[in-house]
Amino acid sequence: MELTKVLVVDDEKDIVDLLEYHLKRENYTVLSAKDGEAAMRAAREDRPDLILLDLMLPGVDGLEVCRLLKADPTTSAIRVIMLTAKGEEADIVAGLELGADDYVPKPFSPRVLMARVKAVLRRGGEPATEEAVLKIGDLLVDPVRHEVKVRGELCELTATEFKLLHHMAQRPGRVFTRDQLINAARGDEVVVVDRTVDVHVAALRRKLGPCGDLIETVRGVGYRFKD
Repeated sequence: MELTKVLVVDDEKDIVDLLEYHLKRENYTVLSAKDGEAAMRAAREDRPDLILLDLMLPGVDGLEVCRLLKADPTTSAIRVIMLTAKGEEADIVAGLELGADDYVPKPFSPRVLMARVKAVLRRGGEPATEEAVLKIGDLLVDPVRHEVKVRGELCELTATEFKLLHHMAQRPGRVFTRDQLINAARGDEVVVVDRTVDVHVAALRRKLGPCGDLIETVRGVGYRFKD
């Protein structure tokens, strides 16, 4: 059985060694690169399942690496977790908009990072089909009937609220920026702007009652559906 491959991209040897140690303990095959060009070469040649990508790299930085990989059909499906320094909020938003799956701020707990790695790998690169009924604990989301039930009771949502919930619930654990949620909710009769996303999410949480805490706020970035 082929082991899952993880590419670690960081120019700090101590961090690479630390990540390699913990990843190997979880039985992952570990590859490494110390700059952006080497990272892109390794991604294309070795096709890792996941990349742990530091944003502050010499030469080609992490955001550009992410952009290039996601724009290339041969590497676009590779999952990416960004490693960011504190205060890089704008970079986090930019990385998520480019297609990164998650981020972990430095300094990080290896245990937390391993949990994020497992979560991203577990949910895979593709969301559930648009027609699939989603059952998460006491919450049921049926896109065909356009119905949401909480503990068996019908929950009345607006079209925008339903779109936001369905989009996030299909991809548990993934962080979405407000712009991404605006795009998800956009339709012929739906008008959503940045300042109203928070209002829609607040209303959605209230209507979901005991399941409202499934929608988590990621401060300064956006929202995610609890994994």
